Amino acid sequence: TELGVERRFVPESCPREVRPGDFVRYHYLGAFPDGTRFDSSYDRGSTFNVFVGKGQLIAGMDKALVGMCVNERRFVRIPPKLAYGSEGVPGVIPPNAVLHFDVLLIDLWNSEDEVQVQTYFKPERCPRTVQVSDFVRYHYNGTFLDGTLFDSSHNRMRTYDTYVGIGWLIPGMDQGLLGMCVGEKRIITIPPFLAYGEEGDGKEIPGQASLVFDVVLLDLHNPKDGVVIENQLVPESCERRSQTGDFLRYHYNGTLLDGTLFDSSYSRNHTYDTYVGRGYVIAGMDEGLLGVCTGEKRRIIIPPHLGYGEEGRGNIPGSAVLVFDIHVVDFHNPSDSVSITVNYKPSNCTVLSKKGDYLKYHYNASLLDGTLLDSTHSLGKTYNIVLGSGQVVVGMDMGLQDMCVGERRTVIIPPHLGYGEHGVEGEVPGSAVLVFDIELLELVSGLPEGYMFVWNGEVSPNLFEEIDQNHDGEVLLEEFSEYIKAQVDSGKGKLAPGFDFEMIVKNMFTNQDRDGNGKVTAEEFKLKDQEAKEEHDEL
Repeated sequence: TELGVERRFVPESCPREVRPGDFVRYHYLGAFPDGTRFDSSYDRGSTFNVFVGKGQLIAGMDKALVGMCVNERRFVRIPPKLAYGSEGVPGVIPPNAVLHFDVLLIDLWNSEDEVQVQTYFKPERCPRTVQVSDFVRYHYNGTFLDGTLFDSSHNRMRTYDTYVGIGWLIPGMDQGLLGMCVGEKRIITIPPFLAYGEEGDGKEIPGQASLVFDVVLLDLHNPKDGVVIENQLVPESCERRSQTGDFLRYHYNGTLLDGTLFDSSYSRNHTYDTYVGRGYVIAGMDEGLLGVCTGEKRRIIIPPHLGYGEEGRGNIPGSAVLVFDIHVVDFHNPSDSVSITVNYKPSNCTVLSKKGDYLKYHYNASLLDGTLLDSTHSLGKTYNIVLGSGQVVVGMDMGLQDMCVGERRTVIIPPHLGYGEHGVEGEVPGSAVLVFDIELLELVSGLPEGYMFVWNGEVSPNLFEEIDQNHDGEVLLEEFSEYIKAQVDSGKGKLAPGFDFEMIVKNMFTNQDRDGNGKVTAEEFKLKDQEAKEEHDEL
């Protein structure tokens, strides 16, 4: 004769219990005391949805549901006076029938409910939160109040990307995302009147269903955003800043806004080399690389409309904000020439280096960021060259001009006057600006341009006869070489300094051997001034 309620399962967590006026969704099995079933929501494949305490249920069920938790299971015995009484339900419930109900509560809400937000992780650093009209990228698991999963972006392996607060989402999600930080995790519980309402979505979500979204925010921007630059390290000395048209070499780590690494020049052990302001890189990077110093480290945050847009690229998802932590190694402009800074010049500086001079010097070679490449000091010997003969890069030939013995200078050489785009494998990176700290130790004056040998005195009028030692009218290479060596050893003649003796002599002999037969005759033999005069007369 009395209402009987047996709580067969009570979940550990019960944040809310049914109260009169609440709307509930529940499954049930209805049976008579002998076990004969008269009704079942399971057979219909749909929960029973109803307000509690508003007379929409039999009195016994109205009472039995009060105090239930979602996922709680109750066995309810309802006497006839609290069920269908002496009338019953013709063809279904006989008069004065005791009814047994096995009830499982699936959902619970009230018309006065609001969106509930529970943040269970929030990053320490939160420079910006979601506002109306922002575009967000987030992952979520969507469940009903009983924990049943109805959707998951994780399963699709793709974030949900949308604007917030402009009607692209259900109203409850529009509200629930506001104020989130990138990296934040929160549970958003949405009553059905702020979700899919009485009809549901026609697919997975039934009518009148409360929805629970477990959300992690991965990305956030606004279409009005520009490039954001955060300076991390700016060298004290910054004589020059990058401008449009400059060529930069820099290292970078590229991440998404949640910290996911998508690319790194460090992993390739090679800088990224590009022109700035010429459209060779994404628009945001073109902007972010302007005004940097060599050695500077900065963070460049690029919204997707200045990055890879809605489509993304490779492992960069569409509509992603990009974060580049860059370190500028060097930069130059194609119009740059060699830069020379004199650090020390002796008081007696009258003899200056010129083309053809033989120079001995020490140097330390480094990149613009200070990375040491090479040093003659570590080798314990000087570097020796003939200036202007192509034995060093063009920029070094220029940097050693007009230098006196004892002078010290710093020579900065742009790559187009150094080792170019390709560099020297394993030694000098491609497109690298080179810095040489030089000290000139010795200078041997060279010969006039075009000369490999000069006389220190008068030239013998019988020069050919003197060279032709066996007087056969022909001079062989051996004879020629012995004669030149004797003149140099005796001080009567001088060879161009810095070159191999045999190479110079063979070169001189070849010039005289005009028919190329390996012998020089008196008719072929001419001095330099004689050759010039004859050519002039012919002209």
